[in-house]
Amino acid sequence: MTGLTCTEQNFITKAAFHEAAAEHELILVAPDTSPRGCSIDGEEESWDFGTGAGFYVNATEEPWKTNYRMYSYIVEELPHLINANFPTDPDRMSIFGHSMGGHGALICALKNPGKYKTVSAFAPICNPIQCPWGQKAFSGYLGSETGKWEAYDATELVKTYSGPQLDILIDQGKDDQFLAAGQLLPDNFIAACTERKIPVVFRLQEGYDHSYFFITSFICNHIEHHAKYLHA
Repeated sequence: MTGLTCTEQNFITKAAFHEAAAEHELILVAPDTSPRGCSIDGEEESWDFGTGAGFYVNATEEPWKTNYRMYSYIVEELPHLINANFPTDPDRMSIFGHSMGGHGALICALKNPGKYKTVSAFAPICNPIQCPWGQKAFSGYLGSETGKWEAYDATELVKTYSGPQLDILIDQGKDDQFLAAGQLLPDNFIAACTERKIPVVFRLQEGYDHSYFFITSFICNHIEHHAKYLHA
């Protein structure tokens, strides 16, 4: 799952995943980041809200709640479509993403214990209720009651996770401008995982920023991580 401003084509054309996916005999599915063409007033006004910025939540506020249901799309609708049309094993799924997509991957895994064999992320938004991106998106999609936001925040969700062991892999660029700006907050997530004794491998990669050069450099590691659990 990809990040803010992206379409499904960002990962497909830039991530250089094809060889590793073929080697490990995996099907990779790249969803879009939001609905498109809904003709909702304001959906094209901001790069970090509306089109390209669905934040993988089920919106509860007007005018977003009818179309902006990316959480249900990822967890329910998309797997049904894939399993109905391709030679897949519905019991062997995993999930990963970048930035906003990393946030999406983490919350989907934590909210659905046992559904995904493992989860990984590149530079995920780990604690959106505490960062400007998340606060803007959640207030718009979910309303002003901040208690509702916690249902889509990985750092809050991991505090009550009680499902099967979930080994989490996160790569983060040390020179990521959004890490410095306080948008990603991985330390909060790691602290919550440590408190709950949930395994998380966090790799701070020297010299890398938030771009797809970062993803292409380490995508093979992530595919190997997923293959280990999907083929177990």
